[in-house]
Amino acid sequence: MTAILMNGSELAARVRAQVAEEVRELGHVALATVLVGDDPASEVYVGYKHKDCGEVGIESIDHRLPDGASEEQVLTLVRELNVDENVDGFIVQSPVPAQISEPRVMEAIDPIKDVDGFSPVNVGRLWLGREGHISATPLGIMEMLRAYDVELEGADAVIVGRSEIVGKPMAALLLRANATVTFCHTRTRDMPERTRRADLLVAAAGRAGLITQEMVKPGATVIDVGITRTPEGLVGDVDKGVAEVAGLLTPVPGGVGPMTRAMLLTNTVRAARVRRGLLAFD
Repeated sequence: MTAILMNGSELAARVRAQVAEEVRELGHVALATVLVGDDPASEVYVGYKHKDCGEVGIESIDHRLPDGASEEQVLTLVRELNVDENVDGFIVQSPVPAQISEPRVMEAIDPIKDVDGFSPVNVGRLWLGREGHISATPLGIMEMLRAYDVELEGADAVIVGRSEIVGKPMAALLLRANATVTFCHTRTRDMPERTRRADLLVAAAGRAGLITQEMVKPGATVIDVGITRTPEGLVGDVDKGVAEVAGLLTPVPGGVGPMTRAMLLTNTVRAARVRRGLLAFD
């Protein structure tokens, strides 16, 4: 058996085309980014976001603060963006410098403009089954599962990793879809025994090659969220040998990453619709 690779790049292109059409209908949509400091990886990520916006017709607004910026300076900018009528959504790029409390910053963002889906209000809405913004990576994974007709109702789903950005919101979305969800993490005993039962395995631990062939049920759907730079290039949490037993598998790169970027654009358009009264968050 050789796994079918789930083409995130192709699906993301379709999502971007839909977003571009919606932006044309709305007339104007704007996304702002806030970058505090000069972390090289964050510079790259923010650059991608502006590039993606340009491709679909979303105006991108770039805000930069120095590495030594105070928490109050960041919060002041957040408050300004909350009331800026030209801005439909915005993100504060993570991580922020040590002197700034990231939870405080996230709490300060208007939930309607919180297109990252990280504010406590949007996290709460997700777990309560109400409308709100959902973080882009798990949202993109759900789109991929739909596109490849992966049956979730009654399925055994195992998530390796319990982060606030991927693991926990992924669990909430899978529970909504009536899957039976198990978390594995650094304190889990006998992880392979648990992962081998999974019809759907989501690897989001950030450890290169953590999931090996022996840990995967034959025919399972395996979603690789991890991404690590090595001398040989980018690798995920899933070892190459898994392709010999999985039914469906996301490649790294070209799998989850493009969908994450595309779903941020989708969230931005949704924010614009909410702000115009065309969509309601109950």
